[in-house]
Amino acid sequence: MKMNKLFIIGSVLLIALGACEHTKKTRDGKLKVATTTGMIYDAVINIGGNQVVAQALMGPGVDPHLYKATQGDLKKLQDADLILYNGLHLEGKMGEVFEKLGRIKAVKAVSSHIEKDRFRSSELYPGTYDPHIWFDVSLWKEAVTQVHHTLVSLDSINQPIYDENAFRYLKSLDSLHLAVKNSIATIPPNQRILITAHDAFGYFGEAYDIEVKGLQGISTLSEPGLKDVADLVNMIVENKIKAVFIETSVSKKAINAVVEGCKQNGHDVQIGGSLYSDAMGAFGQFEGTYIGMVHTNVETIVSALK
Repeated sequence: MKMNKLFIIGSVLLIALGACEHTKKTRDGKLKVATTTGMIYDAVINIGGNQVVAQALMGPGVDPHLYKATQGDLKKLQDADLILYNGLHLEGKMGEVFEKLGRIKAVKAVSSHIEKDRFRSSELYPGTYDPHIWFDVSLWKEAVTQVHHTLVSLDSINQPIYDENAFRYLKSLDSLHLAVKNSIATIPPNQRILITAHDAFGYFGEAYDIEVKGLQGISTLSEPGLKDVADLVNMIVENKIKAVFIETSVSKKAINAVVEGCKQNGHDVQIGGSLYSDAMGAFGQFEGTYIGMVHTNVETIVSALK
């Protein structure tokens, strides 16, 4: 713990020293943006277009709850004109770094201007909220709007370009939100139960009328216990649930234990597929975009539960 705090303090000092000599924008006038998650990166490149150079710290398969900054990350943060992160404690101890960096350069949590009554409260930790806001497309639109406003505030000369790109992208998110609603509605109500490795899909469940149960809580920092596994096994057997799902950024060990427990209780539950939860697919692939990730997840869920 002590070494970790020294690392954080040293990292911030290193970046602060670099910031003193930092020149805004690249040589061709483009904003340099560093993001934590791929979802935020995707929003930046859709709105910023050719006016930004963006980099994501956390790539495919990376669990942001457990993420630790590397020396390469520190270089990206040092060089950036703007740092965008999710907030709501998604990035764990990285949040301390961002708060300190906010004193010397532009740093913004994309969740910062969303009304608190839109968030899901944590049952285990009073006063904290579920950070997985991208699973309700209508809520994620507000985070995307924050990205838009932040880019404009730093680069007002290119506002017409940002405005046009944001208008087009937000319209595509409206279409996505409706498509998800319609697809999930095709699952019979008594089969509309989504069981995943950790409780990342709560916003998804509330927005699209599907019951959600995660083996772990909203964070993956703690391992599920034997009672957690046994309780979930009983729920699956009692409700005759057809399939459960693993996640690309979370170990499948615990879900496999649930499947085995169901078999021992006479119920054959299938692995319905792998869902993108805290990280998107590979950049450059359909699943490596926010819209592609959501579409792929929904297709996997509907195919397994319908």
